[in-house]
Amino acid sequence: MSEFYDRMASLYHLIFQDWDDSIERQAGQLTSIIEERWGTGCRSILDVSCGIGTQAIGLAKRGVAVSASDASEGAIARAKAEAQRRGVEIDFSVCDMREAYAHHRRQFDVVISCDNSITHLLNDSDLLLALQQIYDCTRPGGGCLLTVRDYDREERGTGLIKPYCVREEDGKRYVIFQVWDFVGQIYDMAMYFVADDRSSETLVTHVMRTKYNAVGTDHLLTLMRKAGFTKTERLDGRFYQPVLVGNREA
Repeated sequence: MSEFYDRMASLYHLIFQDWDDSIERQAGQLTSIIEERWGTGCRSILDVSCGIGTQAIGLAKRGVAVSASDASEGAIARAKAEAQRRGVEIDFSVCDMREAYAHHRRQFDVVISCDNSITHLLNDSDLLLALQQIYDCTRPGGGCLLTVRDYDREERGTGLIKPYCVREEDGKRYVIFQVWDFVGQIYDMAMYFVADDRSSETLVTHVMRTKYNAVGTDHLLTLMRKAGFTKTERLDGRFYQPVLVGNREA
């Protein structure tokens, strides 16, 4: 998983039509949920799968104290550079979410993991371990917020092509798509960035491969409760993916 994001770090922003716009929009959507759920006094947030900083940077720009970690050194290196370029301070570090509390050793008002990141964990033992670590990082009265793909709506099979977009940057056209191959509940995902500089007949294709666990949201909510979270629920229509939230009781 970390190698996948190390290799993708320099290209990740291309999956967004306008990455800066997405940073601002997602921060607004997450802030709305956080304030509704846990009040306007939430001033510290831990992002345990920050990637190149999409959510962490936007939340920090809103004045929240953000700590952010990710298993990918390459993603963290880019996130640091992007935060610095935008003039925001974030405590970045490299950490697997299954070791979140062992690494951070403190509690936060809210702990988040967005962009379907938690489903890189391929069995219930690892999912529960990560959720327990997230619980330990959550202060009493605070909570957890996850965003995940709605796998109950996804086709299962092999050779499934998932088109993303076509982007233009620095004189190059990028055609971006995924290919999924399921084996049971786990699928191999290949992410393709086909780069065409349109000045020659040669194309350069970047491909990165990883695995995902097509776990349903009901099951994830059950695991959140096993980890200790209460008042767990799924929220729809608030983010580009379903949002799962849970409280740590005061």
